[in-house]
Amino acid sequence: MKLDVQVSRLPNGLRVATSAMPSVESVAIGVWVGVGGRYETRAMSGVSHFIEHLLFKGTKSRSARDISQTIEGKGGYFNAFTQEESTCYYSRIAAEHGGRVLDILADMYRNPRFAKADIDRERGVIIEEIMMYKDQPHHVVQEMLGEMIWKNHSLGRPLIGTESNILNMKRSDIMSFKDRRYVPETTVIVFAGKVDHAKCVRQVESLLGDIPEKKKTMFKTVTRGTKQEGVRVRGKGIEQTHLAMGIRLFGRHDRRRYALKLLSVVLGENMSSRLFQVVREKHGLAYSVHSSSHLYTDTGMLGISAGVDTRRMGKAVDLIVREVARMKEKPVSLRELRRAKDYAIGQLRIGLESTSNRMIWVGENLISYGKVIEPDEVIRRVEAVTPDDIQAVAARFFRKGKTSAAMVAPEGGENQEELVRSAVSRLG
Repeated sequence: MKLDVQVSRLPNGLRVATSAMPSVESVAIGVWVGVGGRYETRAMSGVSHFIEHLLFKGTKSRSARDISQTIEGKGGYFNAFTQEESTCYYSRIAAEHGGRVLDILADMYRNPRFAKADIDRERGVIIEEIMMYKDQPHHVVQEMLGEMIWKNHSLGRPLIGTESNILNMKRSDIMSFKDRRYVPETTVIVFAGKVDHAKCVRQVESLLGDIPEKKKTMFKTVTRGTKQEGVRVRGKGIEQTHLAMGIRLFGRHDRRRYALKLLSVVLGENMSSRLFQVVREKHGLAYSVHSSSHLYTDTGMLGISAGVDTRRMGKAVDLIVREVARMKEKPVSLRELRRAKDYAIGQLRIGLESTSNRMIWVGENLISYGKVIEPDEVIRRVEAVTPDDIQAVAARFFRKGKTSAAMVAPEGGENQEELVRSAVSRLG
């Protein structure tokens, strides 16, 4: 599978990328900025997400209603998301309206109003969002795990920030953060769908080509000295115990990432996986149990999540740890590996048929690697993974010292900390 991707760099450093999909009648447009939660200080934690909200509040020439009505009035959709190392503003719309949408996204990027009244109003909105997440134990336990995996590091702080931070963030601080980090060198405009590359480059250059060059800023790296916490349990007025385990790993540039992906598929990414079959199907201990991998520039994590009846949590943790340990004790079978490869490759191919997913693939690749890795290259690397490769990753990283476990339990269930600690210690 080969993508038709073209990338051009404007004189000020901003990149324009297109992936033509001639069979569709729509276009997905993304404005990517290489900045996210890990670029923030503790006092400014949450500012990237705050800025994401504020860019939708209007520009110097458009109100928030003008923006939404223009895009939605043409049947389009627009949204944004903030990650640890990037932020993306995007829209999907019929191809004939792509130029108008680009003009709006460029205006949001370049000329946000940042009116004091909007900022103060949006503080309340984000605090309500924080409260909403606090009512979701599966979200709370993931935030706890991040804090434990990267203790006292920006990667371990919640992307949304804290109530105190949001209330105390000054308009001048928000504007200064955006001015220093929304720079051409770290910005990529991506188009996927019915597009012409040369035309897209001309349009972007006319809208953003005169922004002055600025040096990009860096983030604090994760080192061996970055601490990691073992086990933490929090009580909450809920019915079910939520478990999140994390194993700290290498970063996204490590070639072992392909073996890691297949390891995660075998372990817990679908209904055929070991965790699903053992914990749910065989023992009926959980409705939801799964694994996933998250890789950043210099570090990463394999995560395992489950929601379990508190009275049966001990057995569930034992089974999960047993399956994790089995990954390093014995190579996966060739049949199991084949299924995992077919699943990973199939999901990749299916996903890239969507204009939005194609836009995200191109944008994330350019932000993360500085180039677009062709799906055929990924497929070749996946196909080359052996059972020994997977076992080697498990043997190297599936250890007590690299594993954290967070739990949110019904009130009174906090005494399970020792139970979890004992289970994790068996990883050696």
